[in-house]
Amino acid sequence: MDTPSIPSPHEPAGEAHAQHGSRTRKIAEARAILEALDFPRAQLNDRSALTLLALIDLRPDAPWSSAQNPLMGITPIMDWCRDYYQIVYAPNTRETIRRQTMHQFMAAALAVANPDRPDRPINSPKWCYQIEPQALALLRTFGTGAWGNSLAAYMQEREGLRRRYARFRAMNLIPVTVAEGIEITLSPGKHSELIKAIIDQFGPRFAPGGKVLYVGDTGEKWGHFDADTLQRLGVRVDSHGKMPDVVIYIAEKNWLCLIESVTSHGPVDSKRHDELTVLFRTATAGLIYVTAFPTRAAMARYLTEISWETEVWVADAPDHLIHFDGSRFLGPYKAL
Repeated sequence: MDTPSIPSPHEPAGEAHAQHGSRTRKIAEARAILEALDFPRAQLNDRSALTLLALIDLRPDAPWSSAQNPLMGITPIMDWCRDYYQIVYAPNTRETIRRQTMHQFMAAALAVANPDRPDRPINSPKWCYQIEPQALALLRTFGTGAWGNSLAAYMQEREGLRRRYARFRAMNLIPVTVAEGIEITLSPGKHSELIKAIIDQFGPRFAPGGKVLYVGDTGEKWGHFDADTLQRLGVRVDSHGKMPDVVIYIAEKNWLCLIESVTSHGPVDSKRHDELTVLFRTATAGLIYVTAFPTRAAMARYLTEISWETEVWVADAPDHLIHFDGSRFLGPYKAL
């Protein structure tokens, strides 16, 4: 929620009033620009206007001609709004800015994500945005006699920009074939690369003939979701259930493989084992718990955390499976 700006007790009331007027005026101008660029009503608000101002580092008293193009993440954008416009956003506003402003800015090619590293994983703390170069050139003309012609020329070019950046984003996605004739794309990053290895390498070796029922994605949580088959197996989940990264069903043995892809956090430890057991408690199939690592070195960091009666698979040694004790190798256990 926006909080009103408050004059400092150490600055003259007249000066504080003038600064407040400059801030209000600049936000109104940014909203007018978004309206001129045909953004939907949901983006014609102070939040989106301030996000635009942050992306071009335009402070209240600066002319539009001085607009810049820094790389900025969501949290730095919020900090900037606080520092220069005295608008304080609560921490839980991050997702609103990302989903209700930045997504639309990128769809319209007003901003681009990670121009310094287009394949940056979506959950990276270094994820950032930058104003698109042609949009920056347009914004620098606002308030001048060149604005009208510049706007008309930009709007004619914008659809081409949108198509070009959409193709560019698609180039960095990771394609994964989950079944014959069914291909999905995952957000770029090591996590998705390991998920692809699970499906392409673990599946044929240790779940031959298995059907991929679920694939998670750091960008869009439900990358692939065969809800019908899961329901036939007695499993009913929704977006609030913390699904494993991959679920594979081996019909011949009536087994469900629940697989976690671990690149930065979280093997199937005792806590996660219990969570998955509860989430799949109604399943009519036997449950197998698998943690997948990209390398043995990565596995070594988590050895003390991995739960007993689970399996470990390592992508750089795909023909081997490591069994963490129990009465059987690669098979389900009945809950006590």
